[in-house]
Amino acid sequence: MNPLLSIQNLTVRFETDEGLITAVDGISLDMQQGQTWGLVGESGSGKSVTALSILRLIPSPPGRIADGAILFQGQDLLRLPMEQLRPLRGEQISLIFQEPMTALSPLHRIGRQLIETIRFHRAISRRNARETALDWMQKVGIPDPEARLEAWPHELSGGMRQRVMIAMALMLEPRLIIADEPTTALDVTIQAQILDLMRSMRKPDTSLLLITHDMGVIREMCTHVAVMYAGEIVETATADELFNNPLHPYTRALLASIPSLHRDEKRLPVIEGQVPSPHQMPEGCRFAARCPLRFDRCTTRHPEPLDLYGRRVACWKYASDPLS
Repeated sequence: MNPLLSIQNLTVRFETDEGLITAVDGISLDMQQGQTWGLVGESGSGKSVTALSILRLIPSPPGRIADGAILFQGQDLLRLPMEQLRPLRGEQISLIFQEPMTALSPLHRIGRQLIETIRFHRAISRRNARETALDWMQKVGIPDPEARLEAWPHELSGGMRQRVMIAMALMLEPRLIIADEPTTALDVTIQAQILDLMRSMRKPDTSLLLITHDMGVIREMCTHVAVMYAGEIVETATADELFNNPLHPYTRALLASIPSLHRDEKRLPVIEGQVPSPHQMPEGCRFAARCPLRFDRCTTRHPEPLDLYGRRVACWKYASDPLS
């Protein structure tokens, strides 16, 4: 079966005052229809840049997609003319941003933004578009939806604004939803409500790419996981495989840092050291300086992803002869 979304050797670079940096370095990922993938990693690992690249929303300048292909239902989005790509945004692929206040226009009322989104993709009257918008405001649990349609974004709470973004993302019934840390700016109670809402409202055959640094959210929401570090994907697996038997030392360190009721520890484990600077990437494994399992080859040769029983991991520990 052909994947719904296939990211192939994606490389994204940015011009900075200190020179050219590679934010995403040759990553590949396949998503089947109906799957929920989690893209997890520390801040600066390239997660959001990957998400923006799918819809070609990388600001240029200073950024540019330097290499690779992004196939959606067999079409390469990176080579699609903009007049053909624009209708796909929202209708086939929706994006939920981390902070809805920056995604919603502060100059227009909530209702107008929902109605114009619908009418851009559907040949329906303004009245019918308003009824659809009102229906979705009710579906996502916004109280007094009639009044909220006339509200300005700043008049809603963070949780209400995120519900508006979810309604905007789902009301056109897209094939793929990209959620870029949709609960980071919300308190824990509202986070749980938003995650439950996303899980219950999307159709079973709709795929979800969930970007987060929260392994608890990944465990709750995802069927598959890709772990990013310093612009690369270092491990992919099903969620059950990853949490039951993490392979990459970085993945193990991330899981070890999660608080647990079953561990009697006064302090949580931490990952010593720092993520390498994008201006000075090491020659070997990018995690080597922080890895307790490193050996000589780790610091001199860059590991390529290995296929291990349906999983992939980029670590010399799993090479056939790692010490040669």
